[in-house]
Amino acid sequence: MNLIKEEISRIHAVILAAGESKRMGFPKMLLTFNGLSMLENVIHNVLKSCIQDIIIVLGAHKEKLLDRITNMNVTHCFNVSYKEGMLSSVICGVKNLPEDTKAVLIFQGDQPFIKPQVIDLVVAAYLSSGKGIIIPVYAGKRGHPVLIDTKYRKEIEKLDPDKGLRSLAINHNNDVLELETGESGILRDFDTYEDYKLEINKMQ
Repeated sequence: MNLIKEEISRIHAVILAAGESKRMGFPKMLLTFNGLSMLENVIHNVLKSCIQDIIIVLGAHKEKLLDRITNMNVTHCFNVSYKEGMLSSVICGVKNLPEDTKAVLIFQGDQPFIKPQVIDLVVAAYLSSGKGIIIPVYAGKRGHPVLIDTKYRKEIEKLDPDKGLRSLAINHNNDVLELETGESGILRDFDTYEDYKLEINKMQ
């Protein structure tokens, strides 16, 4: 049991929160959701799982987001290249992982529906399967968080920005485990204000 705990302690979460929210028109991760900002919800969900070490990747709207997470048990890094797209934020997060990190879970800061139980399932699949890339799936569609063994750390830094992180799974298809979760929340995010309002109306 202690060995498993030690393994888990070397798995870290990276939450991507550097985007400009162009389609939303303002910082979507500050939108109120369950009484907190969307980003805070994502952080809380991770902290309720077996994962306790979190790096938040900041970029656009850095100061406003920092105000919300200053008192939370997380660290952060600043992606100076955030305008170059999501892969640049993944690289920023990966570069800031401790050297002894065994694997990393990649989250998007606008996905508050990913349950702690799903995170634990992904981690358990990694520890038991021997696979280096675990991708949660719902109804045949791939979602988040994606777990990646840090043996791919250097390769991630060299990926083609136009192809993004998904090209890693294509390059190493034999090392990929698709994990059916039965949870649609792994697919749900917010790109527009209409998406957000629709979801809030469902909750009322």
